[in-house]
Amino acid sequence: MTRNVILDELHAVRRQILADCNGDTAAYLRDAQARLEASGRPISQRKQRTIRCTGAAKSGQSAMENYSSPPGDR
Repeated sequence: MTRNVILDELHAVRRQILADCNGDTAAYLRDAQARLEASGRPISQRKQRTIRCTGAAKSGQSAMENYSSPPGDR
């Protein structure tokens, strides 16, 4: 199997990050969150949207395309 230098480097960095946190990913995430908040950069607080909110549910051109299928067809 051929080696991918980029993936090897990514895996090495991941091992180093985990070693710095004694293998505790939760500790790493807490530290990353603290560094982000301390950076002073704006942090977006967006609500998760559903497909109904995006308008994608009403993508059909005709009114018939926008009706849901009968329960037997689902």
